[in-house]
Amino acid sequence: MVLVLFVICAVASAAVAYVSQITAEPIEQAKQQKVVAALKAVLPEFDNAPVAASVEGFEGAYYEAKLGDQTVGYAFESTSPNGFNGNVKLMVGFTADGTIVNIEVLEQAETPGLGTNMTVVDNPLLLSFKGKQAAEMNMTVKKDGGDVDALTAATISSRAYADAVARAYAAFKSVTTGVVEAYTSATQLKAQAEEGGAACGNCTKEEAKECGEGPHGKCHGNCKHQ
Repeated sequence: MVLVLFVICAVASAAVAYVSQITAEPIEQAKQQKVVAALKAVLPEFDNAPVAASVEGFEGAYYEAKLGDQTVGYAFESTSPNGFNGNVKLMVGFTADGTIVNIEVLEQAETPGLGTNMTVVDNPLLLSFKGKQAAEMNMTVKKDGGDVDALTAATISSRAYADAVARAYAAFKSVTTGVVEAYTSATQLKAQAEEGGAACGNCTKEEAKECGEGPHGKCHGNCKHQ
């Protein structure tokens, strides 16, 4: 009896391993095809084959797009861990001068009919960013004092989407200037302000509120106390 059970377990294990092996390559190919499609959707016209690269301080990959010998844009696989149901992963495309070309949702597990609307064509989140010069934006939702229109009844999901875009822009600046941009999420800024810590520059909690154009005293370079 023991021998029979052993044989059954061995056969089952081998079958699982075999299935895993033969499905791994198609799954990986599907992921790569999704990345290629996203690059085409978020970048200006390009004629090279963008290769995944990394930049210090940014967890995702980025891709440089060229037309001839000229760099025409960059795309960033950017993830926010702050979605309602976990990670929200986007592909964010910029022109070489920092204009946001387009954004594609790569992964999300948000509430159907609410947070999942971030995948709908021309939804409010996308339209808040598309075609805008990133340097001129406060990349937080309007409820937090920013420029981004949130999805109806999906503020947390909207914050995560905006957070992922802001992370991508910080990485864009690091790539294009060579200076590593320290990124602080809106969630971290809120925690700093609530704890009375420095939310911008060397401001106290009250000073940060006084100068903040953005949420929780985020100065965006306009600090009055430095």
